[in-house]
Amino acid sequence: MRNELIATIQAAVLELFSVEAAVELTRPDEQFGDYATNIALQLSKQLGQNPRAIAESLQPKLADSLREWVSEVTIAGPGFLNLRLTDEALIKMTATEPTPVGQGKLVIAEYSDPNPFKPLHAGHLYTTLVGDVIARLLETTGADVKRINYGGDVGRHVGITMWAITKTIGEDMARLQVMPVEDRAPWLGEMYVMGTAAFEDDETAKAEILETNKRVYQLHADNERDTPFAQIYWLCREWSYEYFKTLYAQLGVHEFDRFLPESEVANLGVTTVREHVGDVYSESDGAIVFNGEEHGLHTRVFINSQGLPTYEAKDVGLLLTKWRDYHFDRSIVITANEQAEYMRVMLKSVSLFAPEPAERSEHLTHGVVKLQGGVKMSSRKGNVVGALDILEAARAAQTQAYGKQDDQASLAAVKYAFLKNRVGGDIVYDPAESVSLEGNSGPYLQYAHARARSILRKTEAVPAELTQLEPAERTLVRKLGQYGEVVDLAVRELMPHHICGYLYELAQEFNRFYEHNRVINDPRESIRLTLVERYAGTLKAGLELLGITAPEEM
Repeated sequence: MRNELIATIQAAVLELFSVEAAVELTRPDEQFGDYATNIALQLSKQLGQNPRAIAESLQPKLADSLREWVSEVTIAGPGFLNLRLTDEALIKMTATEPTPVGQGKLVIAEYSDPNPFKPLHAGHLYTTLVGDVIARLLETTGADVKRINYGGDVGRHVGITMWAITKTIGEDMARLQVMPVEDRAPWLGEMYVMGTAAFEDDETAKAEILETNKRVYQLHADNERDTPFAQIYWLCREWSYEYFKTLYAQLGVHEFDRFLPESEVANLGVTTVREHVGDVYSESDGAIVFNGEEHGLHTRVFINSQGLPTYEAKDVGLLLTKWRDYHFDRSIVITANEQAEYMRVMLKSVSLFAPEPAERSEHLTHGVVKLQGGVKMSSRKGNVVGALDILEAARAAQTQAYGKQDDQASLAAVKYAFLKNRVGGDIVYDPAESVSLEGNSGPYLQYAHARARSILRKTEAVPAELTQLEPAERTLVRKLGQYGEVVDLAVRELMPHHICGYLYELAQEFNRFYEHNRVINDPRESIRLTLVERYAGTLKAGLELLGITAPEEM
């Protein structure tokens, strides 16, 4: 409906003033109408006329052109035009679906991206949850979304962990084969912390780690599987991926279409960078770099002096692999803010020899996840809060508050606590706040849905078709009708927090309605049951978009 209103206003402006205008509609307070436009103010300078006079010319034209949907067009202030929708139009909007702008498009969503051989921390949890919802949002547009998970199974962090492992157990595979499943990921984390400390503090260890790093790359080059070192590497890599899958299953996120390890794309990246030495990249002190200063960026190393690819060269290979295998219409990569400049340099370098995949790629960044009190986590220092630790903190807070655990509510608490914040800023996670049944939380919205379903179970009356609305009913229907617009906004901006804010406001609106308007045993019971039904359905649709279950009872 919103698009039809905009198109009709544009047609009226063109007919009256011979001007093609970009019309914007906003949602004013209900007392002023259901939509408002400042088109008269926009046209004022262009036409050299008073905006109020322009609005007065448009008012009767719009009242006639929009009579199918609009019951009243009024002028406010210097020339704002307010539109009040008919009850029929408002009711129709409660069934509005998100706009299918992605129909026929193939979109790559790359997120989560944990590295094997390293602890999976709260930052990975955040990008996993946000990425899952962004992929869901893109699917509402009709797009074919491929979920990609990229991780570093080669690189210095692997050398660090493998060095620590061999220093701790030598090449004794038997010790690893009997290690309990629940101990494997924490043990790899301990090895990474141990190796990192040695790399930073001990020059001899640092040299040995760099050699171990080379050995891992050579292991892939030779497809080495049988030596004790290779067996340890492949087993520990398998442990890491099993741990990731365990976490994803607990989170209830959509399965990934593909896990792409760095070892699979590194060679393409190295080959491509070397092919473009001279026209895009250049040699510097035995390394190959991209001179970003020439493009307003900064210079970064793509192949180091030892001949090994850096993250930059691997990401070149990753981008070209995705382009080769999917020929995508759009590729979205979600990482931490600290990688923003790095990605600009990488994409700029690729744009100079493969402009199409570079131009179709978007980098979305997020802030740092901190504990309550503002403590930043570091896997290098060992003071890491693991992804599963966050979930356990929610369960503990729930037990403390309510004397019992509910895994679905705990999961909703964590997801919503992360998702309700605008993507880009830092996140401070407060377990107690996240599980509260009062206030802006996931469990509160779950309870709101369960409460609505409970109302519907209390009667045998049959919901009736909505027609004429009483004022309080109209207010609720007005809010229900905004759902499709909010989803469209969240899709355009790739910002899930819009959905969270809307669902919370909707629940509050329903609470106000229910507090002052009887549903069961009221003369308008059948009408109001339909309102409750649509409210519950909208809550459920929004929660499912956020990857949160909508329980029938709590």
